[in-house]
Amino acid sequence: MIDQRSIALSHLRTAQNPDGGWGYRGGASWTEPSAYALLALSEDPAAEEHVRRGIQRIKSLQRPDGGWPPRSSVPQSTFVTALTLLVLAGKDEPAAAGAARWLLGQTGQESTFVQKLRLRLLGTPPPTEAFDGWPWYPGAAAWVTPTALALMALKKAARTFSDPRLRTRLEAGASFLWSRVCRDGGWNHGSTKALGYEAGSYPETTGVALLALHGHPTPKLAAALSAAEGHYRTCRSAEGMAWLRMGLLAHSRLAAQPPAKEVRCYTVMDHALTALALQSVAENHPLLG
Repeated sequence: MIDQRSIALSHLRTAQNPDGGWGYRGGASWTEPSAYALLALSEDPAAEEHVRRGIQRIKSLQRPDGGWPPRSSVPQSTFVTALTLLVLAGKDEPAAAGAARWLLGQTGQESTFVQKLRLRLLGTPPPTEAFDGWPWYPGAAAWVTPTALALMALKKAARTFSDPRLRTRLEAGASFLWSRVCRDGGWNHGSTKALGYEAGSYPETTGVALLALHGHPTPKLAAALSAAEGHYRTCRSAEGMAWLRMGLLAHSRLAAQPPAKEVRCYTVMDHALTALALQSVAENHPLLG
């Protein structure tokens, strides 16, 4: 059987740019693919020098507010701060603490008048009970994926980082995800209804939400796992398969052996997520706190 994890790790080592970062499909370095590549290579004995150079590159991009931009030319911190925190937690505590404080200062803007009006015009009444999630960019509404990434990052940082806001935000973030469950039990980007119709879930968002909710069981979990298993049987994208596999393994609902079907990786993130998904989802997994 082809060792998909070894192939993915080899591709990541080869795809690293001279500046220490990674692009999405080659080309200039961006923070998001660089962080995923570093997370995947963190347990690769052949990648010690690649990881050293990559972390040096990542650290050089931290902004004065503690967060990270999508790339060096963007003067704003965004959701990618959660990914860099996952990389740096346990490796550079001052940088990780700055990232954690930045994340704790971010919340979605669902309570603003403009956002409530927008939801009503789309046929989606604002939720009666709002929980603090995380947005893609400061000042925007919260969505499932950035909230899930922030939860994973802050849980990992909590091993060494202490802040009185931490427990409250972790609980609120988990509640936000559970409040965004679609009728089929899974998750889409964050709207359970669109134009008055019930919206279905997606493979990627269902997988990342389940992984972030490791250790947060509720009565909704059984339906969420069932939705994830359904997506896993039909999904054909490397990113979707990887997130679903990690989400299901985190809840002990999938055999640990490699998947029976192979999917083609097209991007650095595809290769990185595939490598992470084929690593044992144990307490020392790079994406688990």
